[in-house]
Amino acid sequence: MEPYARHVLICTGGFCSQDRRGRSLYALLAKLLQREDLLFGPRRVKRSEAPCLGVCAGGPVMAVYPEGIWYGGVTPQLLERIVVEHLRDGHVLEEAVFHRLQP
Repeated sequence: MEPYARHVLICTGGFCSQDRRGRSLYALLAKLLQREDLLFGPRRVKRSEAPCLGVCAGGPVMAVYPEGIWYGGVTPQLLERIVVEHLRDGHVLEEAVFHRLQP
């Protein structure tokens, strides 16, 4: 497997988002990563879907590693900002962070 710089997990289950909006976000994420040239090379972002990330409210939920940044209430518009500002440019969207793992 090719090395990657970040790993993004999106909850696609039905507990944090009753209508399972995470599924459409997961599909959109692939398109955004391709658009921003983040699918290959040293800045590669690996994406995974998870049936549950253990947060049963405020979804869809998205986690970005290795930083340990968790975003909640992710919409298509917020996802685009996360891809461009955080994943591409390295700036965490502090206003959308609901949890941060301690280093």
